[in-house]
Amino acid sequence: MSVRLELKPATGSTRPSKRRGRGPASGLGKTSGRGHKGWHSRSGSKRLAWYEGGQMPLQRRVPKRGFSNAPFSKPVQIVNLEAIARLKLDKVDPEIFKQRGLIQNVKIAVKVLGNGDLETAVEVNAHGFSRSAREKIEKAGGQAVVC
Repeated sequence: MSVRLELKPATGSTRPSKRRGRGPASGLGKTSGRGHKGWHSRSGSKRLAWYEGGQMPLQRRVPKRGFSNAPFSKPVQIVNLEAIARLKLDKVDPEIFKQRGLIQNVKIAVKVLGNGDLETAVEVNAHGFSRSAREKIEKAGGQAVVC
C-alpha cells in the first residue's frame, strides 16, 4: 500500500517568479529591471556579500589587536594525574596513554598536569610536566621522567 502525500506550501507563502524581458506590458521589458549600462547590467555581475558600496570596509575600519602564534605553536596533548591514578599501574608512558585512550597520537608531545592526586608511587614518562604534577608524583614516591 503506497501512501501519497499531497504537501503544498501555506496559502500566500509563495509568489510566482517575475517574468523578465517579456515586453513593455510586463513592467520588466527592455532592460529587465537592470537599469542602463554599468557593471550590474551585464551578465555575470554580482555584489559581494562584504561590499559596502565603496565605503571603507569593516575589516579595514576595525583596528588590529594582538597576534597569533599559530604558525610556531607546538601541539601538546594533556593528561591529568587523576587519569594516571585511575590506570593503577606502577609505570606509564605515552604508549600506555594511547592504548587506554587518554591521548590520540603517540608522536605528539604529552604534558602531565597536576589535576588530581596520586596514592601510589608511579613512574611517569612524558614530554613535559607542570610544577604541581611533578611535586605530587614525587610526593607519592614516584618519578617524573622527561622522555
